[in-house]
Amino acid sequence: MSESIEQKCIAKGVKLTDQRKIIAKIMSDSHDHPDVDELYKRASKIDSKISIATVYRTVKLFEESGIVAKHDFKGGKARYEELNEGHHDHLIDIKTGEIIEFVDEEIEKLQKKVADKYGYKLVDHKLELYGIKKNNQ
Repeated sequence: MSESIEQKCIAKGVKLTDQRKIIAKIMSDSHDHPDVDELYKRASKIDSKISIATVYRTVKLFEESGIVAKHDFKGGKARYEELNEGHHDHLIDIKTGEIIEFVDEEIEKLQKKVADKYGYKLVDHKLELYGIKKNNQ
């Protein structure tokens, strides 16, 4: 079982107030790469005293501490996900905003092949695919 955001904060010495604990739990339980507005909406249902500024500051702290990753997918708002050990890429539905995480070994091999072709050793990459769901015909 992977560590929760709260556990990662404790391990890294990040001070957790009660409001930060709520935000950490919401982010750990999220599977949809929420933006700050969505995190605020979910957090304020648990604690109506949480401000949007607190959510912004907390997300920034988690990002700077290497606990969450910020994604600037097309469409404007930054979205967040917990940083995990495993690499994955993203397929984003441009109509609904749905984000699918995937790993494809053929794509991984092709990226390495491209880097090799140009004389590079691949050390990192980020792949974002944007699409529209095909109609069922």
